[in-house]
Amino acid sequence: MRADINHLNNSGDLYIVFFDGVCNLCNRSIDFLMRHDKHHLLFFAPLQGATAAKILSVDLITDFSGFIYSRKGKLYHKSSAAIMVCGDINGWMKLFYVFFLVPRFMRDAIYNFVARNRFRWYGKRDACRLPSVAERTYFLE
Repeated sequence: MRADINHLNNSGDLYIVFFDGVCNLCNRSIDFLMRHDKHHLLFFAPLQGATAAKILSVDLITDFSGFIYSRKGKLYHKSSAAIMVCGDINGWMKLFYVFFLVPRFMRDAIYNFVARNRFRWYGKRDACRLPSVAERTYFLE
């Protein structure tokens, strides 16, 4: 079954990664997550899409500083989102939880530095990512 916006009636039960669809770093991160999400726990939605508009506040959508993770209805931002999503997907990646020992202001400072430079370092697409036929099951657009 293809994922779509109709699943959002129960979105509080889903694990949704919201990402900047035009950011090459973000898209590479999505590719990485899909490869390692052995239990197919995650769904994906671009910040520029209808799913994000329905679930997230306008402030979160317009920030575009990377990605936001909605885990069973609770939102995680910046470094906390990255740590939580990696820790949730599979085995050895649970080691990422150790980064919660680093104070958030320090983790977010590094995250913000990368976010500010991501287009310069990794480039930018002209339009949002279009999922392949195999990936469509996991995209909420």
